[in-house]
Amino acid sequence: MNACVHDERPVVFLMGPTGAGKTAAALWLAARLPLEIVSVDSALVYRGLDIGSAKPDPAERRRVPHHLIDLCDPADAYSAGRFRADARAAIASILARGRLPLLVGGTGLYFRVLEQGIAAIPTAAPAVRAALMAEMATLGPAALHARLAAVDPASAARIHPHDPQRITRALEVHAATGRPLSAHFDARHGSLSSPVVKCVLAPGDRAGLRARLAGRFGTMLERGFVNEVAALRARPDLDPRRPALRAVGYREVWRHLEGELTHAEMVTRAVTATRQYAKRQYTWFRSERDAQWFDADASHVLDELIIEIKSRANLVDY
Repeated sequence: MNACVHDERPVVFLMGPTGAGKTAAALWLAARLPLEIVSVDSALVYRGLDIGSAKPDPAERRRVPHHLIDLCDPADAYSAGRFRADARAAIASILARGRLPLLVGGTGLYFRVLEQGIAAIPTAAPAVRAALMAEMATLGPAALHARLAAVDPASAARIHPHDPQRITRALEVHAATGRPLSAHFDARHGSLSSPVVKCVLAPGDRAGLRARLAGRFGTMLERGFVNEVAALRARPDLDPRRPALRAVGYREVWRHLEGELTHAEMVTRAVTATRQYAKRQYTWFRSERDAQWFDADASHVLDELIIEIKSRANLVDY
């Protein structure tokens, strides 16, 4: 079939918390509409993080073109700025083929910088960074997060108290410029030129999602998640401080392999961390303007999603 679209074809965002069923929904939609999937997930960019990130398997990726998966090694860092450049390139190539980009994931910051642009944030002097890293090692992330809350409450509210990399970065920007990191984000540049259709797929029953996340982690363990982390841990160039290994679940399994947590403690902490992450995702996506919410548990949710996308993209022949 030939699709009739607006001159300005949209980019479709399919956002939502972890465990909401976004991957399955995206595959279902792509089988019925001229879509290609662009991953918006800070863990899926890493090779070797497969089971714990719920990465689409090779068969699923053969069925539908996927972009921004397995881009880099876990020893490397991947930034929101790099995501923005990679995503813009993928979107341009998809649109050039006459298809629509379906951006799927739960990393809210990536969606935000893609749509609204990214701030030009200065780099701190090496001495400032070194001093903050030394304080982080001595005092711990909670103490520095409290300091951040005093000078940049907006960033402190967005950054998790146990995220040393982002806490340190926000403090070094404040030290270098005298302005909070959040103020720099008010001066973004390079917003997305295409119109955006925003869909949030999220279970209306939070209790049901919590139970689903516990079962999901159990399935990951059955599929060999511990062995996956063991293979990463065997590499001499990796440790839990790497950004890739701060993905939910990986740190807890790593600590179990180090002997710091029993198996039962590892499961409890990993499930708790996943639930907390999902809660933060709900909060983030509720701040998204012009987003249409869909109950992932509703019996006709996929039909509702396809109607929304077809209507907004004017896909009259599908």
